[in-house]
Amino acid sequence: MKTRRVRVTVEGRVQGVFFRACTRDEAARLGLAGWVRNRADGTVEAEIEGEADAVEKMVLWLNRGSPGSAVTAVHLAEKFPVGDSSPFVIRY
Repeated sequence: MKTRRVRVTVEGRVQGVFFRACTRDEAARLGLAGWVRNRADGTVEAEIEGEADAVEKMVLWLNRGSPGSAVTAVHLAEKFPVGDSSPFVIRY
């Protein structure tokens, strides 16, 4: 199994529309580790680790977003996997 870790920044109408909760739920469904948080500039940031195919599915989901969101851009940076297997969480 190939492991992948990415840092993602999502732009658009992504705060106040349950984006973080839906992201957490989708990541849990895909068996991914990591976190998601709102940023002061109105974007949402996430770090995601897990099986490479599941990470790719999560990135595709982030491009669509939660119901009520309107994603305009997703910026992706590859990170070195750290072996994170903790539950995906919302950071405040």
